[in-house]
Amino acid sequence: MKKWHLLIGMAIIIQFLNACNKPPIDTNMSENVADFSFTTQDNETLSLDDLHGEWWIADFIFTNCETVCLPMTSNLSKLQQELEEQDVSIQFVSFSVDPDFDTPEVLKEYGEQYDANFNTWSFLTGYDMKTIKELSIKSFRAFLKEPEYGDDQVMHDTRFFLVNPEGEVIKGYDGIKAESIDEILTDINKLEKKGLL
Repeated sequence: MKKWHLLIGMAIIIQFLNACNKPPIDTNMSENVADFSFTTQDNETLSLDDLHGEWWIADFIFTNCETVCLPMTSNLSKLQQELEEQDVSIQFVSFSVDPDFDTPEVLKEYGEQYDANFNTWSFLTGYDMKTIKELSIKSFRAFLKEPEYGDDQVMHDTRFFLVNPEGEVIKGYDGIKAESIDEILTDINKLEKKGLL
């Protein structure tokens, strides 16, 4: 009889601890980001360790993109500006899915076109296609497909990914839709009110 009481007590404690760790927003993902160390637009190194303890938003883009990257990067730029106006500190990380073309210099020029603040927004390259494909698929559950022969357009996921300070992807948002900015701002404000930011 005492064993059952002990087991029930332990179950209640575990549920309580899980509830305490649960973020105050609706989540739709739970993936741990694999360790990485890549090159930024300023020819510096950014690693997963550098982001430890920070909330960050990731996406996958490339500068020669003719379709989805334009609204995605524009939306992320608007989000960065909104958060700066609210004095909220969030890091932004855009992984290039065309690392052969997207050198640090190309990425810097691309970021400048969208008024990116490089203090909190890093554009990453310095790896091969196999590496970024593996990171995209395994860590973010985000599809990535190399261009067909004779084409230069990479097929990739269009979501923004919210990553917690422990390096866990907890939510994905539609990066193309402008209304996603409001959804992310709402979630970030909830996190801030709970003292998590």
